[in-house]
Order: sequence, then C-alpha cells, then structure tokens
Amino acid sequence: MTKLEAFASEQLKETVPSFNVGDTIRVHNLIKEGNRERIQLFEGTVIAKHGGGISETFTVRRVAYGCGVEKTFPLHSPHVAKVDVIRQGKVRRAKLYYLRDRVGKASKVKELI
Repeated sequence: MTKLEAFASEQLKETVPSFNVGDTIRVHNLIKEGNRERIQLFEGTVIAKHGGGISETFTVRRVAYGCGVEKTFPLHSPHVAKVDVIRQGKVRRAKLYYLRDRVGKASKVKELI
C-alpha cells in the first residue's frame, strides 16, 4: 500500500449513507464563518453520483425562489455531517440532467413505493 492509498483509506467514513439517483435527500452541511461553525441544510433531488472511493461525489438539485440551484458534495468530506433520505425516487437513468430543462410538475420524480 502506497502512502497515498494509506492516507485515502484513513480519511474514508465508516458509515456511508445509502441513497441513489432520484432520491430526495437533506444534506447537513457544516459551514465555518469566522470562528463560528453552524449546520446548514440543503434539500433536493440527487441528479448524479460520480466516482468511487475517497473522491466519490454526488450532485443535489433544488429550485429556490424560481431559480434552480445545484451543489456537488464530496461523500467522504468532514463538512458533510449527515445525509437524510426523505423519499426514494423511481428513475430509469443514472444521471438526471434532463431535469434542468423541466419546469413545474414535469420536474418531479415519481416516488418508489
């Protein structure tokens, strides 16, 4: 094992939240402002998951005040405190980039029951 692999395995989280593309999740993100720390929530639909291992990321999209906002979070980052799954989505694609062009009810993902 090289030094880089040893460092990467040391930084991995033990408990990784299980969610898939299409799920609606709530991400608890740790924000540092000066010398204060607080948790900010970001709730939306997972439209993509990338990579594996230490560099695994996921992209969450939500519509805020009529404007679409997307954020990409590293899964094993210490700034991602917790991920809650609100509802599971029923999708047939690995990437949901087509939701960027949809407006209103057309941008919703069916719920997996």
